[in-house]
Amino acid sequence: MTDEELENIIEQTINGALSTIPAYMEEIKENKEILKVEDPKEFVYGIIMGLALGMSGAILSSQKETPTPEDQIKVRDLVYKNIPQIRERIFS
Repeated sequence: MTDEELENIIEQTINGALSTIPAYMEEIKENKEILKVEDPKEFVYGIIMGLALGMSGAILSSQKETPTPEDQIKVRDLVYKNIPQIRERIFS
């Protein structure tokens, strides 16, 4: 898998995760007594980052037998590069 292919897959993964923001916000609103979330936007930010990192890592693992530490750092860096876009979608 080329770096460009990996970046495209990560972007698709992030876009998919971002599309879930309204559902998560509604879920938190409907279940605030059970969840006891103080800051729903920060909570959703954590979920989206977890999804982006977890799914991207899983995709990488499915393409290679055992991703190297360098591969994992590359995935992390590509996800982190999108943090401003992710935060903008959640906090604006």
